[in-house]
Amino acid sequence: MANITLSIPEDLKKEMEEFPEINWSEVARTSIKQKIAHLKFLKGFRMDSEITPEDALDLGKEVSKLLADRYMRE
Repeated sequence: MANITLSIPEDLKKEMEEFPEINWSEVARTSIKQKIAHLKFLKGFRMDSEITPEDALDLGKEVSKLLADRYMRE
């Protein structure tokens, strides 16, 4: 198994030390695996899509506008 070194802020390290029963290496491994799976999904989704980046931006703006209108009514 390969090793990596991870730098974290001192305050985060102190918080982690409050839970010595947690295997923080396993937490990091699991998180990295989940992130890779998510990125692979997005990469595959993007490759299969026929939508252009401009179309995606337009759709995003439209969704944002519709959500804003909805929340203004509530």
